[in-house]
Amino acid sequence: MRLVMMARNPNLYSHKRIVEAARGRGHTIDVINTLHMHMNITSNRPTLRYGGKTLPLYDAVIPRIGASVTNFGLAVLRQFEIQGVYPLNESVAIGRSRDKLRALQLLARRGIGLPVTAFAHGPKTAEAVVQEVGGAPVVIKLLEGTQGMGVILADTAASAVSIIEAFSAANLNILVQEFIADAGGTDIRAFVVGGRVVAAMKRTGRKGDFRSNLHRGGKGEAVEISEDERETAIRSAEALGLNVCGVDMLRSKRGPLVMEVNSSPGLEGIEKSTGADLAGEIVLFLERNARHGATETKGIG
Repeated sequence: MRLVMMARNPNLYSHKRIVEAARGRGHTIDVINTLHMHMNITSNRPTLRYGGKTLPLYDAVIPRIGASVTNFGLAVLRQFEIQGVYPLNESVAIGRSRDKLRALQLLARRGIGLPVTAFAHGPKTAEAVVQEVGGAPVVIKLLEGTQGMGVILADTAASAVSIIEAFSAANLNILVQEFIADAGGTDIRAFVVGGRVVAAMKRTGRKGDFRSNLHRGGKGEAVEISEDERETAIRSAEALGLNVCGVDMLRSKRGPLVMEVNSSPGLEGIEKSTGADLAGEIVLFLERNARHGATETKGIG
């Protein structure tokens, strides 16, 4: 197959591993900086250009779109889709996952377990929102935050109201969620590929930090997950229409609770923690599902 990866930094562990896995199985793969592409939107002849050249028609595209360039990245991915290139994750599915509020609404509609969550506009309803999720302590999240940034634990109702008011004054959108004490500062990352959980790790936050993100100094270790957790991860991926994703869950007395579904999950922490070949799983999924022989045109690399 002829593959293309949309990625701004080809030197990231995840991107190098996917390239290694693709080439190791005899495929060609080009890695293209998403922001350096431009589109020609013409009836019946949609094209993408990069470095002064028109890109060939690929068999599949692997989108690794950073949160800061979501809108442009999705536009480029849609252009690939219009050309008939098979996407690892479809643009509409990535868009659902990147909109945290919409993602939670879709998961809730499927009856998937979630922390009690409230959303409101403006500071006037701050006290009501805190009470809506059961009172302090509460977790306050920026809708645009990633990798644990923009996530705050408010220990008291007064501090929660103050934080909500401050974010509102800065015109930032937030979610307010109940604090799940049962989780004990840990969460589960289940890696889903093609409707299967292919690896899972437990992440534990550094001492004194309730956030368990590895980017915030947390540590990961392989973990056996329950059938309920496995089913929750698979149903979450299906609810958002994602072929590949990382589903982050908290263990609670009322079962697994989904915090977030990541449509571009990193591979380094979970591969090193579990020994799983997740890059290989991604390439195998494309082999089974992408359209073969879309073009004989040579790639750009």
